[in-house]
Amino acid sequence: MESSTLDWFCTNTWKQSAKNTSWCLLGCAIGDFGTILYFQLTEIPFPVLGVMILAIINGLITSILLETIILIKQNFSFNNAVKTAMGMSFISMVSMEIAMNLTDYLLTGGAILTWWVIPLMLIVGFLTPWPYNYWRLKKYGINCH
Repeated sequence: MESSTLDWFCTNTWKQSAKNTSWCLLGCAIGDFGTILYFQLTEIPFPVLGVMILAIINGLITSILLETIILIKQNFSFNNAVKTAMGMSFISMVSMEIAMNLTDYLLTGGAILTWWVIPLMLIVGFLTPWPYNYWRLKKYGINCH
């Protein structure tokens, strides 16, 4: 299917891609927010950029772990689950992480979790990769979950 003829109005694909994106967001948020919260609570003197880079890396790791667990529960072997989690979702996860941390940085100065910034980070983190996940699912039928 050519991208010029891709059907961008398929409700079922939008729903499935939203589900996939939500699982990815959950995995990314666990590692990302956990890292930021750790540095926020411990007040360890560490550069904001360093905390944000660690948050992105940890978000990617926890997202891959969560997706691997989900795939194993769907009878994937461990090796295939890890390869699938990394291969199918990595672009989505990276864009999600960058969007979430950029939102945090622009609104708070970075590496600060507040009651009002977390929902905004999650919304931006969800919306950023969602069209890509839709496109990938529609064009290739590739589904992580």
